[in-house]
Amino acid sequence: MQRAPLAAERRAHLLASLERDGVVRVADLTEELGVTAVTVRRDIAQLEREGLLARVHGGAVPVDGKEGTPDRAPTATIGVLVPSLDYYWPGVVRGMEEEARRHGLRVVLRGSSYEAADERPALERLVAAENLRGLVLAPRTDSPHAQELVQWLARTEVPSVLVEREAALAPHREALESVVSDHALGALMAVHHLADLGHRRVGLVISRQSPTSRKIAAGWRAACADLGLSSEEHFERLAPDRHRPEFAKAIEEVVDTAVASGTTALLAHSDPEAFAIVQNAQDRGLSVPGDLSVVSYDDEVAGLFSPALTAVRPPRAAVGHAAVDLLARRLADPSRPVHRVAISPRLVVRESTGPVAPSARRT
Repeated sequence: MQRAPLAAERRAHLLASLERDGVVRVADLTEELGVTAVTVRRDIAQLEREGLLARVHGGAVPVDGKEGTPDRAPTATIGVLVPSLDYYWPGVVRGMEEEARRHGLRVVLRGSSYEAADERPALERLVAAENLRGLVLAPRTDSPHAQELVQWLARTEVPSVLVEREAALAPHREALESVVSDHALGALMAVHHLADLGHRRVGLVISRQSPTSRKIAAGWRAACADLGLSSEEHFERLAPDRHRPEFAKAIEEVVDTAVASGTTALLAHSDPEAFAIVQNAQDRGLSVPGDLSVVSYDDEVAGLFSPALTAVRPPRAAVGHAAVDLLARRLADPSRPVHRVAISPRLVVRESTGPVAPSARRT
């Protein structure tokens, strides 16, 4: 049996990964090192005490000012606040850090959560502790606290750019500067890909009521309308968090509904939900893609499954680059018009989608 790595070996691996990638995640390290998340968190805490890294939600980042050799010497500091480093956001953050180096900006990265209640205190501490020239952040914009946070951002007089979020100031709905993936377009691309394969009954499974899920649903509905699908010909389901005990039952019910309704294709957000659907379908003797085609909206790990999942890939790094570039341009010209940027995702066709079976075609 292979021995577990010693503490010194684990920490050397952790620091090497941090130097290489600019960010490390607890989830990745537990898999790479074959140890528990508790062990990794202890290592991160010890390295933070030694001044070698800074902890954030779900992982760690370099100590401020040690992210690597910049393209230009840093001349100003910007703050970055993202919900987590567990999923999706590492690619966005890497794009931000690369663009910041190009503009000679120093990045102070902080992790928040998906609960809006703790975002404003985190931002206040960040602004108070650092001489920030600007902010790039991904706050909740759909909660009772959202408008308070937006008003606070306006009052700070620190230029800010929302990333993967959009918001407007009351009462006149003045837009805040933002950069987003065009998730609605991504969903529309997926459904049209399935329609080109002959599918007329395309269902949707979204993982939670997040800003991304809502936009995916909007794009899916628009695509169904474009294709002339009636409400009887497609279904929409909200799956619980995949870590909850009821998740497996919910996925089983999704496949039950697909079979009973004659649905031949599903779009699922995100990769784990999509593959859970594939596994459930295969467990009951269905062929993927022969009997059921599945598209994932995410593409974090979709290509690693078997069959490899066709997926919509949001432009994570490009979003990060664009957000920091937008902020840098705002700092250089405070009077420029407000920009709202939407970047197109990409459809990556793999093995989980195929032509609709002849027996499922409508006559």
